[in-house]
Amino acid sequence: MTRKIADCRRYPSVSGCSLTISGEEDEVVRAAAEHAVSVHEHTDGPELREQIRASLEDEKVAV
Repeated sequence: MTRKIADCRRYPSVSGCSLTISGEEDEVVRAAAEHAVSVHEHTDGPELREQIRASLEDEKVAV
């Protein structure tokens, strides 16, 4: 299974957040949603989680 990445650096924020989360897709979506709520003051819900899921990238493996 391909690991996924959510990277806050790709999105502008007041805090200049630099967090990157990687893992299996469902784990990353859950952790990124929790982070978005606790740090960036978003409201958790299906729409937020779908936006996160759509923004995930495949983790690039070093060769």
